[in-house]
Amino acid sequence: MRAIFWKELGDHFGKKRFNLMLGLVLVGVLWATFVDTEAMVRSGTGSFYLDLFTTTLGVPLSLLSFLSFFGPIIGITLGFDSINSERTQGTLSRILSQPVYRDAVYNGKFLAGLFTLIMVVLSLGIAAVGVAMFRFGLPPSSDEVLRLIGFGFVTIGYLAFWLALSMTASIFLRNAVASALVSIGIWIGISFFIVFASSAIADRMVPDIEEIEDQARHTNIQLWVGRVSPERLYTEATGTLLDPIGGRFLNPLGVAPERLQGLLLSPVSAGQSLLLVWPHIIALLGMIATLLSVSYVRFMREEIRS
Repeated sequence: MRAIFWKELGDHFGKKRFNLMLGLVLVGVLWATFVDTEAMVRSGTGSFYLDLFTTTLGVPLSLLSFLSFFGPIIGITLGFDSINSERTQGTLSRILSQPVYRDAVYNGKFLAGLFTLIMVVLSLGIAAVGVAMFRFGLPPSSDEVLRLIGFGFVTIGYLAFWLALSMTASIFLRNAVASALVSIGIWIGISFFIVFASSAIADRMVPDIEEIEDQARHTNIQLWVGRVSPERLYTEATGTLLDPIGGRFLNPLGVAPERLQGLLLSPVSAGQSLLLVWPHIIALLGMIATLLSVSYVRFMREEIRS
């Protein structure tokens, strides 16, 4: 598996797709360069390095929104042709004719893609925080560091889901173009159609909203149906980690905003925020494990001919 891992890793960092990953790192540098730090300081939140990923001051959209929307493209790019390209070129049968196990090929390819995603996320985060540290002139606090580490792990898990999905499509579909189109189609469906589906299902199950309980039930159904999407899980988890004040409530249903004002003034610790998003992390890991299990079984049972 080690040889497969290093070979795939060299391909990821040697092909044109490396320019795409390098572009993401440059995006982090440009974001931290053009963000209006003076306006962030005047806002008085105190969590400058957390606001760096969520603010839109001086930039068209937040860095968190950029990662949430364009991050799946990186995962899909790394995995859509991982297996079927070897199959169409006839190299897969040659590899397996050597003393190389099938699971070593599968695990090596996935781990190489996962390591590449880790390097991209770390480079992006370090570049953005480094430039912001130069501009702010002060280091991040220990609580901010813990939250940023948690944010990095959740981001890696979110991108790993799309890597696992694209690898699954690569195993089930023999054409690389077809696997790429299917992966992108699922991405669009999960990102957009589930939002409309959650509203439609909530409207069907609670057609008439007359009391506060009906509104709470309608919002709760819409929320849980939307959490089928990994994009929704990622947005909620990262929003909680990057907002120590407003992120203490994931779903304050039926509570008037004026009744929460006194509570929202006191930020929660990083440990409490991690406890709040722990179910989201488990759900993401469960989705990744399901995709890997299905694709692994299919690849191990597949008949491969020269």
